[in-house]
Amino acid sequence: MRPDNESGAADVPSSVSQDSGGRGTTAVTASSAMPVFLDRDHSILAFNERVLDWAVRRDVPLLERLRYLCIVSSNLDEFFEVRAAPHITAAQKGETQGRYSTASFEAVSSKVHELVERQYALYNDALVPAFAQHGIRIVGYGERSAAQTRWVHEYFMDEVRPLLIPIGLDPAHPFPQVANKSLNFIVRLKGHDAFGRENEIAIVKVPRALPRLVRIPERVASGQKLFVSLSSIVRAHLADLFPGREVTEFSQFRVTRHSDLALDEEDVRNLRTALRQGLQHRHYGQAVRLEVASGCSQFLSDFLLAQFGLPSAALYRVQGPVNLVRLIQLVDLVNAPELLFPPWNSAWPRQLQPGMPIMEQLRRRDVLIHQPFESFDGLLAFLREAVNDPDVLVIKQTIYRTGSDSELMTLLTEAVRRGKEVMTVVELKARFDEEANINWAEALEAIGAQVVYGVVGLKTHAKMLLVTRREGSRLRRYGHLSTGNYNMRTARLYTDLSYLTADEDTTADMDGVFNHLASQNRPPRLRKLMLAPFHLHRRMLEKIEQVGLAASRGEEARIVAKMNALTDEALIRALILAGERGARIDLIVRGACMLPAQVPGSTDNIRVRSVIGRFLEHTRVFYFLAGEQEDVYLSSADWMNRNMMRRVELAWPVTDPGLRQQIVDECLVAYLHDNRDAWTLNADGRYERAPHPTDGLGAQDALMVRYGPASPTASNGAAEQGAA
Repeated sequence: MRPDNESGAADVPSSVSQDSGGRGTTAVTASSAMPVFLDRDHSILAFNERVLDWAVRRDVPLLERLRYLCIVSSNLDEFFEVRAAPHITAAQKGETQGRYSTASFEAVSSKVHELVERQYALYNDALVPAFAQHGIRIVGYGERSAAQTRWVHEYFMDEVRPLLIPIGLDPAHPFPQVANKSLNFIVRLKGHDAFGRENEIAIVKVPRALPRLVRIPERVASGQKLFVSLSSIVRAHLADLFPGREVTEFSQFRVTRHSDLALDEEDVRNLRTALRQGLQHRHYGQAVRLEVASGCSQFLSDFLLAQFGLPSAALYRVQGPVNLVRLIQLVDLVNAPELLFPPWNSAWPRQLQPGMPIMEQLRRRDVLIHQPFESFDGLLAFLREAVNDPDVLVIKQTIYRTGSDSELMTLLTEAVRRGKEVMTVVELKARFDEEANINWAEALEAIGAQVVYGVVGLKTHAKMLLVTRREGSRLRRYGHLSTGNYNMRTARLYTDLSYLTADEDTTADMDGVFNHLASQNRPPRLRKLMLAPFHLHRRMLEKIEQVGLAASRGEEARIVAKMNALTDEALIRALILAGERGARIDLIVRGACMLPAQVPGSTDNIRVRSVIGRFLEHTRVFYFLAGEQEDVYLSSADWMNRNMMRRVELAWPVTDPGLRQQIVDECLVAYLHDNRDAWTLNADGRYERAPHPTDGLGAQDALMVRYGPASPTASNGAAEQGAA
C-alpha cells in the first residue's frame, strides 16, 4: 500500500497526504481549553442551506431545482418532527437555562423563518417565472379562463366535494383532531347556521387520498402545461360548502407534530405490537409548528395558535402552498426530460465477472461495489445465487430500511420456501420505516423464518448479510457488509460501499454478531470487526490517539474521515487534541458537524468539508496514518453518540491493497479535490462555497465519468438530501 519513495520516506497515497489547506505539521502542545462546539440544530439547518443552494444554481436543470427545493421542505418537516419539541416545551415553560430554553427556541425559530423565507422567495421570484418560460404553470384562482374555471368546478364536484366534511365548531363539535402535516382550511363565517346560531369558525379537512396537483386537460390548457393545486380548488369552492353563510375570512393551514416514537422498551412485552399501536398515535403528537397562508388574518392565526398551544414564533406565514414538499409531484407530471439531469444507469460491478458464480469469485478475492456508480444488482445477484444454490444452508441478514416493495425481501421469502434456514434481525424502530419493517417481519415469521428484533434499548443499524454453504466436508461462509441500507431505491440515489468477502475471520465475526443479537449473550471476541456499543467507540478513540502521538513524535500523522454527521463530543475532543499535536486532519461531513474547524491556535490543522451533489453522500470511510501504521475502515456508523452508544453498528478494516487504494481514490481524494460542489467550514461556524463553483467536475461527476456514460434507460433525479 505504501512503498518507499526515492527519498526513503514512507509514502501515503499522494493525493490524500498532500496538505491542500497549507497547514503545517509541526507538533504543538495541546491547549488546556477546548473551543466551544458548534450547535447541532443550527448545523442541521446550515446543511439545509447548502441543499437549498442547488435549487438556486442556474447550472442545475429546472425540475431538479424544484426537487431540491422540495427536499429542503421535507428535511425541515423531519427537523420539526424530531428536533423541535424540546425547544418548544422549554419556551412554553419559560426556561432560561440549559441546552433547551426560551432563547434556544427563539434562535432556532429565527433561523428557520429565514430559511423558509428564502425558499418561498426562490419559488415565487425564480422558479415560477422560469417554469412559465417553458409553458409550465400552476394557475391560481384569479388566473383561470372561463373554460378552465368550469373544468375546475366539474373536477371539484366529481372528485373533491364527496370527500369533504366541513365541521362547524360549537360545544357539540369541538376543534377536530388535525393530523400531522395534513392540509386543512379554517373558515370564518358570517350569518346564522340552520339552528339560528352564530358559530363563526369552521374547519375543512382535505383528505390525503387526493392528489395535491392536478393537470388541466389540453383541450382547455391553451397549448401550455397547466396545473391546478388542490388547495386552490378547495379555496375556489369554500362558499359552496356553507350555503346560506358568508365566508368572510379563510386560510389554508398545516400543523407539524412531534413524531419520534418513544417507547419504554423495558416495560413492553411485545415490541412489535407496542410499535404498531404507537404508529396509530404518531399523527397526533405534540404540535411544534403551524403554517398558514400569508394572507391569514390575525384573528384566525391567533385562534389556531391557541388551539395548538403554540407560541407566536412557531407560526410560519408562507407566500404560496403551505406544503412545498407536495410540489415534487410536478417533476413526474411534467414530461420534460430536457429539464432533468441526464439519466444515469449504474454500471454492473466491475469486480464481478458476469456469468461466473459470485461465491466462486469471492473465494479468490474480496469485492467492492461503489453505489450508485455501480449497481445494487450485484448484491441481488449474490443473494439470488444463494437462494437458488441447494448447497446453501443458512442465510442471515439485518433489515433496517428495505422499503415496502423489496426484491431482496422476496428473495428471503423464497429461501424459506426452499427449506433454507433464514434468520433476519429486523430493526422495528427505523424512524419512519417502522410500518414497512413490521409488515416484513410478520410476513417472514408467518412462513417460518427466524425473526429477531435486536437488543432492547438499541437500534440495530449494522448492515450485514451472511451465507453459509456446504462445500465438501466443510461449511464455508460468504458475507456482505455495507455502509448503506438494503433498499433498492436508495441504492440508486445514495453513495455507499458494499463489501463482499469470504474471509474466514471476517465472516466468523459476522456469525458471532448474529448469534449475539439472537441470544443476547455476551458478544464474542472479534478478530476483525468492531462492534458498537461495545468497542467501536473506544477503538476509534484509540486510532485518533495513535495518530496524535505519532504527530507529537514528528512522524507522519494523518486522518481523513468521511461521514454523514460528527456530533460525538468525545471523538471531537480527540480530534482536536490530535490536531493540536500536529496531525493533519480532513473531515468530509455531509450534514451536522459540531467540531469548530480552523479556529486559530486550536483547530488550525483541522479542515471540514461538506459535499452536496446529485446523489446523497452516505459513505462512511475512516483513514488513519500514524508513522508506518496505515489503516482504512468502512463502517455503518457515523461519529455520533447515538451510533456509538445506543446502536448496534459495525466497522471493518480493508486489508486488500487494491481495494484500499480504490477507496482512498474514490471516496477521499475525489472529495478533498472537489472544487465545484464542496463547502468549507470556516472558523466562524459558517460554510463557504468552493472557490470555483462552475469550473471542473465535482467528485460525483468525476466518478460518473470513471464508471461510464449515462444511459437513457435509467431513472432521473437528485437524491433525497436528507438525514439518512
